[in-house]
Amino acid sequence: MTWSETVAQAVALRHWWHRHPELSWQEEKTAGRIRQTLSQWQIPWRACAGQGTVARLAADAQGEHLALRADMDALPIQETAGLEYRSAEPGRMHACGHDGHMAALIGAAIWLKRHEGQLPGPVSLLFQPAEEGGHGAREMIRDAALEGVDCIFGWHNWPALGLGQALCPDGPVMSGNGSFHIDVLGRGGHASQPEATRDPLLAAAAITLNLQQIVSRRLPPQAAAVVSVASLVAQGAVTVIPDRARLEGSIRLGAPQWRGPINELIVQIAQDTAAAYGVRAEVETRSRYEATINHPNAAQRYRQALQEEFGPNCQDSDLLLPLMASEDFSYYLNEIPGAFALIGMAEPAAGAEGGGTCYQTPCHSPDYRFNDRIIEPVMRLFCRLVGLGTGDGGQRTEG
Repeated sequence: MTWSETVAQAVALRHWWHRHPELSWQEEKTAGRIRQTLSQWQIPWRACAGQGTVARLAADAQGEHLALRADMDALPIQETAGLEYRSAEPGRMHACGHDGHMAALIGAAIWLKRHEGQLPGPVSLLFQPAEEGGHGAREMIRDAALEGVDCIFGWHNWPALGLGQALCPDGPVMSGNGSFHIDVLGRGGHASQPEATRDPLLAAAAITLNLQQIVSRRLPPQAAAVVSVASLVAQGAVTVIPDRARLEGSIRLGAPQWRGPINELIVQIAQDTAAAYGVRAEVETRSRYEATINHPNAAQRYRQALQEEFGPNCQDSDLLLPLMASEDFSYYLNEIPGAFALIGMAEPAAGAEGGGTCYQTPCHSPDYRFNDRIIEPVMRLFCRLVGLGTGDGGQRTEG
């Protein structure tokens, strides 16, 4: 199989996965197609963490053992993009490009298998379930996915970056996250007699406003953090003040040291504000993912490969890092050295007036569209990272 045929097969698999999206911890058909393809090319694999798969190449090679990772799960979103291969599953779609991540890794796997004897060290290929809040990386690690691995690399498509742009900084690239849940408990009653009630809605509104002071007044300006109240629910009526209200929201943090102070301030502010309004607040904070923090040596190695692929100026971007989005790739980087890159895919739309762009719709949008043109350069990046020549003449991807 030629390089171009390998790329074509990867793109075709991407379209199949896009038509058959599966949610976190439900990736049965997705895993089946991955394993079928690996077996077809005689690439040894084993199941890992249920729907996950770990494949290995050049297992007996004496050099550094590297790992490459792709996530597998889709999202509970109804697709509105009018693609020929749009989702065939109502209420589910690959709205984050994990189908493209799998395609790039399976394409690289096929090419690496054909040149397995040239690999300087073992290569593990991690197809991971449940990245979207399901802690899939944690479960892969618990099932020995990193056994013997010295360094790991991953990536995410990023629609806010143009095709030919890529970022892989030293240190934080994506933020940690968490959630908070606040029950405000008062005493309901008739809306015409507010003095006879203890209004949880009023207190909830005040808590919402006061929580905004955490980032603006209680943390140093150098701390990259977000505290967002995203939901306020109270079952009252036009003449009924309810007994309780519930607030829920999200935190984002660019470095792990801010999680404790932010959570403590959420509890303190909610409870003290509630007391000032004569009600009570019960607060729960939940940790999710830690910040994705690149190891400098691995990040430098990744940047070298990115520059070879996209050119020396590929990192010229005004995109601010760390992103406030989160990634469970952080679990891997907390265990072993490695790096994670953001790779752009926006480009001028064919025939667009005034330089319009396509593939720029944000991730998690029902109209999100993955750009197939980044599959081939990512395949080449993976080949470079594990020490194999690209095999296609090393052509550079231009934006």
